[in-house]
Amino acid sequence: MHHAIGDNINGPSLIRVPNWIANPLGKYYLYFAHHGGKNIRLAYANHLIGPWTLYDPEHGVMHVEQTPCHGHIASPDVHIDCKNRRLVMYFHGLHDDFQYSFVATSTDGLTYTSQPTCLGPFYFRVFEHDGSHYALAKVRDNGTQLLHSPNGFETFTPGPTMLPDSRHTAVLKRGDQLDIFYTKGKACPEHILGCTMSLKGDWQSWKPGKATSILKPQTDYEGANEPMKPSSFGAVHGMVNQLRDPCIYVEDENIYLIYSCAGETSLAIAQLTRI
Repeated sequence: MHHAIGDNINGPSLIRVPNWIANPLGKYYLYFAHHGGKNIRLAYANHLIGPWTLYDPEHGVMHVEQTPCHGHIASPDVHIDCKNRRLVMYFHGLHDDFQYSFVATSTDGLTYTSQPTCLGPFYFRVFEHDGSHYALAKVRDNGTQLLHSPNGFETFTPGPTMLPDSRHTAVLKRGDQLDIFYTKGKACPEHILGCTMSLKGDWQSWKPGKATSILKPQTDYEGANEPMKPSSFGAVHGMVNQLRDPCIYVEDENIYLIYSCAGETSLAIAQLTRI
């Protein structure tokens, strides 16, 4: 890794750059962070398999001092708002001595402007359904909470909790069904799980179904040769037998999974053949 990134990399969010952005650096923008870093980072490429180039490694696309947070910012979740020709990025950071989510916008994908409103808990993964915005977020007891907002920029209303011991989530909405990808702290090894949740009826009654294993460490760079130990919540430095931080990207009906390898030492991409 570039020396400016340090010894930790996590929280990927991948987009294909929309055609209304002038002079893009590449076809794809991959946002990510350091678990305790001061910036949201960006790498760009013309092909999903790379090569990937790090953009402005010293400063990234947004610094913690440009936000309501202090200490660190991380876990970008970037969405394309074609109607308003902007990118919308949810992220979290320390605020009032705890971690909360905020939102920032950009017209070029390289410079983001943070909004002041505290939206809810940390590790937001946002999706739209029937004209409203919803988020899955991590809560203090290490589970996941479903939240609702009318427009994605106002504070989200908390709803039911689910997925005990979950760490990070990723979502793929298909009609009235939400596919949820996540990992669990304390797992041995921690790896990518998947389940589905019906979006029919009152959102406060939505419940995920039974989880299945999607991907476990299989290669050296994923940590497969490291000791098999239960994972812990929080950052990890150095290689461990764990996969974390799933992100979903869809292109031409192909579904890709981006994730953190060997704990938080690298990022990888895999194509899902069935879910």
